[in-house]
Amino acid sequence: MYHKSKSYRVFNVVNTIFLIFLSVLCIVPLVHVLAVSFSSKAAADANIVSLIPIDFSLEAYKKTINNPAFLRSIMISVARTIVGTLITLVITFLAAYPLSKENSAFRSRTLYSWIFVFSMVFNGGLVPFYEVIQSLHLMNTFWVLVLPSAVNTFLVILMLNFFRGIPKELEEASLMDGAGHFRTLFSVYLPISLPSIATISLFSMVFHWNSWFDGLLYINNAKDFPLATFLQTIIIQRDMSSMSMNPQEMELISQTTVKSAQIFIGAAPILIVYPFLQKYFVKGMTVGSVKG
Repeated sequence: MYHKSKSYRVFNVVNTIFLIFLSVLCIVPLVHVLAVSFSSKAAADANIVSLIPIDFSLEAYKKTINNPAFLRSIMISVARTIVGTLITLVITFLAAYPLSKENSAFRSRTLYSWIFVFSMVFNGGLVPFYEVIQSLHLMNTFWVLVLPSAVNTFLVILMLNFFRGIPKELEEASLMDGAGHFRTLFSVYLPISLPSIATISLFSMVFHWNSWFDGLLYINNAKDFPLATFLQTIIIQRDMSSMSMNPQEMELISQTTVKSAQIFIGAAPILIVYPFLQKYFVKGMTVGSVKG
């Protein structure tokens, strides 16, 4: 068989080594940030911390946990991720179902499909989009973080391909029993779409949790920033005004350790959630691509 051939075994070894190398490249920066966050001020300022903490200290985490601005940004990001993901799931589910039908069952399917694809390839630009947000009075509100990104064409296509892989006999049996399209969608399609739902949820969660530009663009008050925008202002823009650190604390705590602690805390939720969704994520991607 092909998997016993010499060329296949060589490819398998090379591929394994390559994937291990990529995994190390992804993990090492996170381990370094974690080590810096647990190191002392002197070690962090001297830039001598590699992958192991030096002079172990929890002061950076104590300061981070006691920072009201940081905690508020976490709560905003949590709310945004939950609400945004739920809205995206509902819209994606409702849009993918009719678009997965044949032209004979939904005559306008092709037209709507092209509208979705067109919106994915072309957009009006940042300035017109900003003016639309202003005209809808969404500036400086929580909903400006959720509604503009509620529809994701890529996720609709992913769910659409999954629906096409579901046997038509299930829908036909449901319709013959007197169920309408909504009853069929939620009673037949929904229970067997767990892999695809988990995949879409993971994409949406990662997007909302890591998105920082919209918060910086549409929210003027720093206290209403989501976590990603909050971290961007103190790390990239080097604006430490939201850290609430007096001169005495600055002498005891390194800005580098505090930043590292906040970065790691910000990354932790996705790192915790992903292992539980990984098996559904892989299955959803595979089924959607093979049966599409």
